[in-house]
Amino acid sequence: MGMTDNLLSTGQWVVTLALFLLILVQAARSVRWRVLVSDNALQHSFFGAAVALGFIWQLRAGIYPGLAIHIFGITVVTLMLGWGLAIFAGLLALAITVITGREPVMMFAANGFVTVMVPALVTQGIMLWERHRDFSNFFAYIFICGFFGAGMSVVVAGMVMCMMLWLSGVYEFSELVHDYLRYLPLFMLPEGFVNGAVVTGMMVFHPDRLTTLDQRRYR
Repeated sequence: MGMTDNLLSTGQWVVTLALFLLILVQAARSVRWRVLVSDNALQHSFFGAAVALGFIWQLRAGIYPGLAIHIFGITVVTLMLGWGLAIFAGLLALAITVITGREPVMMFAANGFVTVMVPALVTQGIMLWERHRDFSNFFAYIFICGFFGAGMSVVVAGMVMCMMLWLSGVYEFSELVHDYLRYLPLFMLPEGFVNGAVVTGMMVFHPDRLTTLDQRRYR
């Protein structure tokens, strides 16, 4: 989902920009930049994730303006890099979609907020809940953080997008329910499968690339 046209009112655009900048500052403060500069493997993960997302986001199915469907992939990037660095990787990928003409630069903040920041924060919240529950089986990380986290990130991002479009008067609420919201559970399945499968593969072959994975907790 992404806004290919300016569908927001001026007030909404300002509020969205303010939220975007606030989260961006917090993300920048959470990133350990010295580690990124000195760790070649982390740099490869960061830039590789940005390029992969930039390519994946070129592939989308349009329903109506602002209601396109595509794989987010932010959940696996968040589990790989941490939420702060995942946001910067996602924004770099979003810049690629702007350069290729898939989305307008005017809507960069709004699209970054919905398609990058909201999914990353949802994934982070679910991951913290999984840590708080202190599950000892590594399948909890795969299924709760990977599969379930990805599915919920789509649902929350979709609801946020619909709320923005409804408040701006672009669509009636009944239209959004009939044409989009009732299909959100279906969107959860491919998102959850893709992210969960990648997390599973990385956990088996390259667990060191999942910076949020504490292997000492699982047995």
